Amino acid sequence: MLLEVAMLVMKFGGTSVGSAEAMKQAAAVVVKMKNRYDRVVVVTSAMAGVTNKLIESAKAAESGDPSVYQEAQKDLLALHMSVVESLIQDEYEQATLHQWFRDRLDEFGRLCHSIEILGELTPRGLDVVSGLGERMSAPLLAAVLRSVGVDAKQVEATRLIVTDGTFGSAVPLMEETCEKCSQVLLPMLDRGTIPVVTGFIGATRDGIPTTLGRGGSDYSAAVIGACLDASEIQIWTDVNGVMTANPNVVPEARTLPQLSFTEAAELAYFGAKVLHPKTMLPAVEKEIPVRVLNTFDPDGPNTLISRNGAVEGSVKAITAIKGMSLINVEGKGMIGVPGIAARTFGTVAKHGISVLMISQASSEQSICFVIPSESGKLAVQALEEEFSRELSRRQIDKVEIMEDVVVVAVVGAGMRGTPGIAARLFGALGEHGLNVIAIAQGSSEANISIVVVRDDADETVRQLHRAFGLAEIG
Repeated sequence: MLLEVAMLVMKFGGTSVGSAEAMKQAAAVVVKMKNRYDRVVVVTSAMAGVTNKLIESAKAAESGDPSVYQEAQKDLLALHMSVVESLIQDEYEQATLHQWFRDRLDEFGRLCHSIEILGELTPRGLDVVSGLGERMSAPLLAAVLRSVGVDAKQVEATRLIVTDGTFGSAVPLMEETCEKCSQVLLPMLDRGTIPVVTGFIGATRDGIPTTLGRGGSDYSAAVIGACLDASEIQIWTDVNGVMTANPNVVPEARTLPQLSFTEAAELAYFGAKVLHPKTMLPAVEKEIPVRVLNTFDPDGPNTLISRNGAVEGSVKAITAIKGMSLINVEGKGMIGVPGIAARTFGTVAKHGISVLMISQASSEQSICFVIPSESGKLAVQALEEEFSRELSRRQIDKVEIMEDVVVVAVVGAGMRGTPGIAARLFGALGEHGLNVIAIAQGSSEANISIVVVRDDADETVRQLHRAFGLAEIG
């Protein structure tokens, strides 16, 4: 019996298709959902570890070392064929897949050879290389589905997702993408076929391959779901939904039954690895619920993300993002001087550096902000050049960097207007001797972010999780 909900988009992450056993389980999940929904679209990531191996090979080729990509060709063929040999009995399917993998890996070898000769790996070239994993996993998963009696067919997302030319982090052009999705996918769905779509990749209007950024298969699923007006988008991974904290840090962490779009976006932005930060955007616009489930425990706890997921007066989760640096621009001469903040962040933006958090003293004597550690030295150098005159005149005393800090975020849309949240936060940390370097709260009041040194990060998360009683959620 079909549910009222007709259209489902399912995305499987790399661990969910990372081995023969995992892919068999993913296929079982699809079969189960097919019996509940009358139209199902599957989006798949590359097998676990494959994208990293492809990128490492391309970078080694750029440095003049062909052995890495040559070895990768053999390893990747063996990995994908191991699934074929375990799960596909039909000899024609086996031969077809073997040839498909050989063709894709020969293409990979030629690309890496060209990179080796030129000694240059361009963003455009990297997109072509890094998208090859999905181009092998999609036909493989489609074949596994056919082997269990499901009418499934692979579809390369270069036929569906039209993007701009920002290689490495392309932006889908929604109107054109939706037109393509309707043209390609709806006839298949009308016939009862399940399209198995390559995640992560797209193409420009001219057909040049692009990628949507690391973790972009989530984004692919949300884009396709929005275009097809899906009733639900499901993200299938290897954990039971979105948790109150990283269970490796907080063993008593629990699955969150519900989240609002705002809360999920904050958690994704501040390091929760279950979701890609961009995933929420198409879903929010169409108000499509997103559910996060565990492929290996499909009936276990899961998280539903929707417009109405917030609970009044509650903190939902504690998350942390590591590998950050804190930049501080400080000086008494900054007080009342217009344009200091604009020049600071304009300089950082000009060098393509992402700012995760900003804190400014009310006296205007200092501005501090958090950026990824790999950009720290570049940011300091650029700011010192920008403010060389102010530094020489002592209007700005210094531009300094604190390496290896961690941003810890307390997230919950229900915090809005709730007294005592900050008091509990600082009380818990003060009681355990945990020092806060900087603090920021967004105008949405869904997030309070603090900066701590790396050695205090895990204990900070544990104490805040305990202070807000999050072990009792679920």
